[in-house]
Amino acid sequence: MSFFKFLFSKTFLIQLVLAGLALVLIIFIILQWLDYSTNQDQRIIVPNLASLSLDKVDERLEELELRREILDSANYDPDYPPYSVIDQVPLPGKLVKENRKIYLTLNPSGYRKVEIPENLIRRTRRQVEPTLRSLGFEIGTVTYKKDVAKDVVLELRHQGELLEPGSKLMKTSKIDLVLGDGSGRYGMEEMEETDEEQILNDLENDDYDF
Repeated sequence: MSFFKFLFSKTFLIQLVLAGLALVLIIFIILQWLDYSTNQDQRIIVPNLASLSLDKVDERLEELELRREILDSANYDPDYPPYSVIDQVPLPGKLVKENRKIYLTLNPSGYRKVEIPENLIRRTRRQVEPTLRSLGFEIGTVTYKKDVAKDVVLELRHQGELLEPGSKLMKTSKIDLVLGDGSGRYGMEEMEETDEEQILNDLENDDYDF
């Protein structure tokens, strides 16, 4: 009976209240410590780093106590200065914690060179033009040359120079097309000249026979 009397005594109730307050205080202190150690209330707005050089990027990030890491360069974009930021993760305006790493993609110094594929000669214009454009080239002037097939690619040229399969040009370079005109007279001039020379030779030989 003495134990049950103690449970309902004033002394036990006071100790119970004090223990409860102590538990609440301990939990509050732990939560405050976790909140401080993980910087739950500290948020930094990610700045817009687009078009900035690395020197400017480092200055901005150092002020905000953020870090950076460079990813592989993307394809050259003429709208951005060389070696400037063209993409970033997280995006501008996002909230991050202190010391967060910002991943950056830089603009290369210029367009890369692309190889002229094989098997473009003697293919139709409809086949060749999409292939060249998909590689990043532009179509320049289109001229025609006597050939038995119409709109078949006979030559690829850049600034007047003949392009061979495997040649490399800077992306966005203009490639001129030389197409067949479908006249059916490809090589006829050379054949006619050869025939005329043969006839003259035959006549000269006949004269000697007389």
